[in-house]
Amino acid sequence: MKNKAVAAAALLLLAPLTACGGSAEAGDGSTVTVTVGYQSRTINTVTAGTLLRSLGYFEKELNALGDGRTYKVDWQDYATGAPITAQMTAGKIDIGSMGDFPLLINAARGKQLGKPTHLVSVTGYNLRGGLNTIVTAPDSKLATLTDLRGKKVSTSVGSAADGTLVRALQRAGLDPDKDIEKLNQQPAVGASALSAGSADALSQFVAWPGLLTYQGKAKALYDGAELKLPTFHGVTAREDFAQQHPTVLEAFLKAQAEATGYLNDHPVDAAEKVAKATGLPAEVVYLYNGAHGISTFDPAIKPQLVSALKDDVSILKSAKLTGDIDVDAFVDDQYVKKALGTSYATQLAAAPPAAASEVWPKGASATRAFKTPAELLAYVSAHQDGIRAAYVPDATTGTLWFADKAVWVADSDKLLPFVAPATAKEYVAEHGGARVVTYADALERAS
Repeated sequence: MKNKAVAAAALLLLAPLTACGGSAEAGDGSTVTVTVGYQSRTINTVTAGTLLRSLGYFEKELNALGDGRTYKVDWQDYATGAPITAQMTAGKIDIGSMGDFPLLINAARGKQLGKPTHLVSVTGYNLRGGLNTIVTAPDSKLATLTDLRGKKVSTSVGSAADGTLVRALQRAGLDPDKDIEKLNQQPAVGASALSAGSADALSQFVAWPGLLTYQGKAKALYDGAELKLPTFHGVTAREDFAQQHPTVLEAFLKAQAEATGYLNDHPVDAAEKVAKATGLPAEVVYLYNGAHGISTFDPAIKPQLVSALKDDVSILKSAKLTGDIDVDAFVDDQYVKKALGTSYATQLAAAPPAAASEVWPKGASATRAFKTPAELLAYVSAHQDGIRAAYVPDATTGTLWFADKAVWVADSDKLLPFVAPATAKEYVAEHGGARVVTYADALERAS
């Protein structure tokens, strides 16, 4: 331990003279290596990871600094936020991206170890919580949260998906610690457990629920947007790195803003790029990152998201994963404000785009939007062999979902989609004459 401490101290002494992180190269040419930790398959971080890397915007911004240094970027891909935090507190990663609950753990670990980190920007968010979903097996008889009593539920403890599970169960009158058997598993392990029948349900974050549903391996039980609590992913940076290399961090945030603009202006192409880099189906990427997707991308650190972070602390404390966290001290928007300039105030005040139904025709480089789900169904019915994917927003939460996987309700001349069966049944109970219908029936009614 003593040797490690000496080595770490030596690196810190050298950092201001050479470069960022632990991988910098010294020399007369002053080559600087910036180490970025990201999660390629957590696709709401793509503007600070997968998409940003594929576009090369960060490297372009670094080359434009004109400070006489040569910059290299070391992109390190991880499955979750935990190893990124471990590497950051060890001084080996300069900038990282992760979800809201892992961000809080990042803040807590950094302070605990004397290696403070800060939230410096946001990647993707959903103001109602739609980034997390609880799913069951396709043939499961479970239809409501109360049906989970006594069942095995897989999630990743300490993740936003776990937070959704805990809060949803509490609102349904269940004790998350006593009324279910919680399986603490990585997303891929949980997905396998669900398929094998060793887990009755799975609560996970983007893109797992959408992926499993698209593959026919799961169906939605609970839409996290029912909580009406924001969920998001963001960028965290080491405090010492930010202070020693502010222009490098600002270059990263400018590049992130450029990648965000690219995603918003070219959502289909961006989805294809992310799909190619991750192996995820582009149709699933678009569900979350598309023009009307579940996630909205904007680097601004909105007050609603900071408030959500503060509310999340209690969940992590109850799980004994952290103690108290000073969220206000963790949030540092000075660098993104400088990077975005006058546009920051506009982005801070911007609202997410209104929900809309979309069809992605086969062979098309753009989607078609429709004013109502019924109009989309009519189009799909007339072009069934030419549809790559069709998306509809939940009638109550606005969460986008695959049209053929949604729960449909016929109410007079209206056709309404829902992510989960419970919310569809609630609507039916409140509207006389309304009833749940099959997707095939909904298509026939719309044609």
